[in-house]
Amino acid sequence: MNFVSICGATAVLLLAAAQPALAQDDQKPRRTRIALGGQLVPSYPGSDDLSFRPLVDVARARGTDPFQFEAPDESFGFPLIRFQQLTIGPALNFEGSRSAADVSVDLPKVGFTVEPGVFLQYDLSENVRLRSELRKGLGGHEGWVGNIGADFVARRGDDWLLSAGPRVTFADETYNSAYFSVAPDSVSGLPAFSAGGGIQSVGATLGYVQQITKRWGVYSYAKYDRLVGDAADSPVVRIVG
Repeated sequence: MNFVSICGATAVLLLAAAQPALAQDDQKPRRTRIALGGQLVPSYPGSDDLSFRPLVDVARARGTDPFQFEAPDESFGFPLIRFQQLTIGPALNFEGSRSAADVSVDLPKVGFTVEPGVFLQYDLSENVRLRSELRKGLGGHEGWVGNIGADFVARRGDDWLLSAGPRVTFADETYNSAYFSVAPDSVSGLPAFSAGGGIQSVGATLGYVQQITKRWGVYSYAKYDRLVGDAADSPVVRIVG
């Protein structure tokens, strides 16, 4: 286990040919951009082991309008409600399982978790965006988890885009207990510990997109997170790590 986690990804961008408009004559043709690659992420919350996971992202735009900015670490989602600068929509994330073998002590298994939820996004300007997510675990940890972040974006159309911003992750007692608590009757050899809810980690995310040709480009990002509160104080992190 580790107080700090660093993950990153690299993908290849493919810009599909513009599709002709099918509705009104003044409707601009759509363009599609697809990112395919891999990313190294912590195997589970607090893990110092990294797991390889696929990275897939699809973006669409009309005519010569630039593709809308998406943070590289945000969950899958799409806009459902738009009101001025505010956007609301569904979010979906997945969390890997954790077994006793993963932590090398006899702790309860936490199964693979599907996390559906909702996101709220507010664009302060063309270059500053705020976003928050709240998700509920189905299977696995069964808890509530979410994050709040801001992104500062510099770009030149679709030629290149650089983004950076802080992140705060929070979770309820059910979520934190699944990964960081130790029951009094545990045979793990670790001291008993009850992890409560609250802020779990703080960090930052850096992303970069570079269009190399009309059809090809590169997509990459790096993310840093540091455990705080009960997650950092847990013997699962302090002793096993």
